Formats: sequence, structure tokens, C-alpha cells
Amino acid sequence: MPIVKVDLFKGKTRDQKREIAEALTDAMVEKAGSSRAAVWVVFNDVEKEDWAFGGELGVDKFPDK
Repeated sequence: MPIVKVDLFKGKTRDQKREIAEALTDAMVEKAGSSRAAVWVVFNDVEKEDWAFGGELGVDKFPDK
């Protein structure tokens, strides 16, 4: 059972997550030979202030995203 973990900035819509989950599942079926039912996708929504890039908080580096 493959588990795909996705960390991303909080704020994606449910529809966006559905599309991402479908695309990742399709990729695992095609590239890894997994069955669709066996693929799990776990989303971890993270606040921008809880991530840093090059010493700069995500909330400062990407204020409008």
C-alpha cells in the first residue's frame, strides 16, 4: 500500500485536493503498478508562518499565495 504524503500551504480547496489526489493516484498506478484502491494520499496543510525557505518565513516570502 503506497502512501503519498503532500505538505502544502493551507488554503487549497476540496476540489483542488480531489484533483491532486486523482493525479497522484493515476501516477502511482501507471508508474509503480499499484492498484487504485491501494494508493493513499495524505494532505498536510501547513500555515505559511510554519515553513521557512532560505531563512525566510513562507508568510514573508509568499505573502499573496
